Amino acid sequence: MHYVSTRADKAPSNLQQFSDILLGGLAPDGGLYLPEHYPQVTGAELNAWRTLSYADLAFEILKKFATDIPAADLKALTAKTYTKAVYKNARAGENAADITPLRVLEENVVKGGSTTLMLQALSNGPTLAFKDMAMQLLGNLFEYTLAKTGAELNIFGATSGDTGSAAEYAMRGKKGIRVFMLSPHKKMSAFQTAQMFSLQDPNIVNIAVEGVFDDCQDMVKAVSNDLPFKAKQKIGTVNSINWARVVAQVVYYFRGYLAATTSNEQKVSFTVPSGNFGNICAGHIARMMGLPISKLVAATNENDVLDEFFRTGVYRVRKSAETYHTSSPSMDISKASNFERFVYDLVGRDSDRVRALFTKVETHGGFDLSGKPGSDGDEFKLVAKYGFKSGKSTHQDRLDTIRDVADDYGITIDTHTADGIKVAREHLEPNVPMIVLETALAAKFNETILEALGVDAERPAGFENIEDLPQKFVVMDADVEKMKAYIAANTGL
Repeated sequence: MHYVSTRADKAPSNLQQFSDILLGGLAPDGGLYLPEHYPQVTGAELNAWRTLSYADLAFEILKKFATDIPAADLKALTAKTYTKAVYKNARAGENAADITPLRVLEENVVKGGSTTLMLQALSNGPTLAFKDMAMQLLGNLFEYTLAKTGAELNIFGATSGDTGSAAEYAMRGKKGIRVFMLSPHKKMSAFQTAQMFSLQDPNIVNIAVEGVFDDCQDMVKAVSNDLPFKAKQKIGTVNSINWARVVAQVVYYFRGYLAATTSNEQKVSFTVPSGNFGNICAGHIARMMGLPISKLVAATNENDVLDEFFRTGVYRVRKSAETYHTSSPSMDISKASNFERFVYDLVGRDSDRVRALFTKVETHGGFDLSGKPGSDGDEFKLVAKYGFKSGKSTHQDRLDTIRDVADDYGITIDTHTADGIKVAREHLEPNVPMIVLETALAAKFNETILEALGVDAERPAGFENIEDLPQKFVVMDADVEKMKAYIAANTGL
């Protein structure tokens, strides 16, 4: 399997293998990596996969993409990663060995059949967020690859709340790896902040940036585009611009489908709380591989850039001052960096078009594919064939949904998952189960849980007083040159 950049010609000299792009983020031309073609999954394979453990299913899917890693090594890596000891924070009544337990929330008889709303738990890992599903694998893949060459890696990433802690917990103590993680100063929940800043490991460096998440993400991209600096400082990334992150997330779409169905003739839909488009992009890839997905529903909060596109065909990036600080802060994003991967498919994998469109994002703040006079194209009419729908949720919606779910089903959900359930209910279809991806546990956003329910969210063992631990971080301005100087001073390279 070879990989191409969304902005590059497909000349043989530009083709890379999985291990070639594993440690990096952006391609040298500023694009994002995607496979030259999506591997297809047969009905016979789906049938055979129904009885597999999560680790074995991950191996079967990943080996289609990581063809340059020996099968025995890849199987050992997935077996090491996906264990009930790592994903131990399951709710009472759920089996941690399932890794991503699926539960039915409600079934209702409607005209034409019945609707089913389901919840797939992706947040049982060490940082209580779905990012652990991919990041734990990434940590093991990075260590495996670096050990083969004795190389070093300096991870430079940005987080709006969950990516950072997931990366740091996956990489802490890993040989040859340092992590420099940017986060928006005072804009994460107290729990999220404490998870990251309480880590005292010498290879973990937390940098709180005066600004919003998009300022952090822009700096990561700027450093990634400075190829000499990137090479000298051995910079890699774990943000969802990293292809391995996205492909690891493809696995749980297959697991959700297989757990919700008994036959390959059945379809399911997924609703995904969406900020940076990485999580739902993995669903798009699963669908392109042949997984019988009816709809992929992007659920946004008040920062509704993606909802606006999927309703109108207009992609309009908001400036920092227009980005709302909300009670689902991990989605407080106004420039969805993974969206380029979908647009590449939407415009027929035309890298020149993609380059032009995303250059316009930088120069004019967006593009318009609605087909209206003066627009940049008419591909919005093709969106339906990819199954995408969308919706938006507000703070009041989150409070109402958290209360509803607690009253009706006896479980407490986090704010982002509440956005997902609210929007999912607007897109239910008869006889097509709707699976909402649970993106975090409620304990990470206790301030809003307390507002909604009047009681604190339950915490898994080991997290009782995390906010009281000593914190280690530095505060810096959103200045790329100062950031590069700080990195260089702390890598010793």
